[in-house]
Amino acid sequence: MSNWTLFSNHGHVLLFVSRQPEARLRDIAERVGITERAVQKIVRDLQDGGLLSVSKHGRCNHYRIHGRKSLRHELEAHCSVAQLVQLIHPDHEALAEDAHVAPAVAAPPEAKPQRVPERKPEPRPEPKPAPKLKQPVRPPVKAPAPTPKPAAPAGKVLAKPAKKGGRKRGGGPNDQQGSLF
Repeated sequence: MSNWTLFSNHGHVLLFVSRQPEARLRDIAERVGITERAVQKIVRDLQDGGLLSVSKHGRCNHYRIHGRKSLRHELEAHCSVAQLVQLIHPDHEALAEDAHVAPAVAAPPEAKPQRVPERKPEPRPEPKPAPKLKQPVRPPVKAPAPTPKPAAPAGKVLAKPAKKGGRKRGGGPNDQQGSLF
């Protein structure tokens, strides 16, 4: 069976923040089942979209949902954020003051909202260590072709340059100079 949910992580973060506007990013991440960095990006996306504003209260953040804002997709654009939150949490009123919109679905007066058991995120499997790779064999570096010597004029013999320093170092066919590794 596949493991998917109806709402995206953006929807999960928005709904969680609507219930706990003083929640820490760590708490949101744990509850939604994503990383803190992902929650930071989602909160920024929701801010950029005008659905959420964040204010500092001491060392804590306070999240405020803007309920009159319409949902983003064309299939849901006729609904406001407040209607979505009130549909999921009918007894909840923690939206911004501009969110006073009639609930999308009214619950019968005698019916109490049923509690859904909390879903704990499934443990993620440990990543397998990557297999050790052998270092690739590099082809030998070819030496540049020697430059041709100028031809001696007729009747003249060119002198050989004198060798400097005694013993010659390296010079074998597999010697490589200036290796980068």
